[in-house]
Formats: sequence, structure tokens, C-alpha cells
Amino acid sequence: MFASLHTATIATRRVQSAGSASRLLKTVQTALSAHRQRQFLARLDDRTLADIGLTRDEAQIEASRPLWDIPANLNRRTEILEM
Repeated sequence: MFASLHTATIATRRVQSAGSASRLLKTVQTALSAHRQRQFLARLDDRTLADIGLTRDEAQIEASRPLWDIPANLNRRTEILEM
């Protein structure tokens, strides 16, 4: 019984660590995607910003958010696309 419990514990750790690495990679990819989108937003002209309902100040505030500041809906959208 001890051997099977020990084996199960090792197998569980491997699955958990593999899942953690996968989640970390997806989080980094999402953060980089958000960063690219923010930089693109910062380069839009005032007319285009008005078309999407943003002011220049709002676009600059969004573009200046740090890389790790990922909106919850962007994370959720990534999870939905994976299903």
C-alpha cells in the first residue's frame, strides 16, 4: 500500500507541475499580447480613437499600464478560446 500511495503522490506532482508550467506560459503569452495591443492603441490617431469611443488621454492611460497588469476579461477570453 505504501508503494502505490508513494507512486500516486509522485504522479500527481508531475501532473500539477506540468499544469503550472502550462498556465505560466499562457499567462506570459496573454501579458505579451496585451502589451502589444496597448502599444498599438497608443499609436492610433485621434480620429480612430474617437471611432472606438476613446480619448487620447484614455488611450495613453491604457498604454502605460504595466506588462503584468492583465485585464480579467482578457484572461477569461483566453480560457474560453482554449475550450
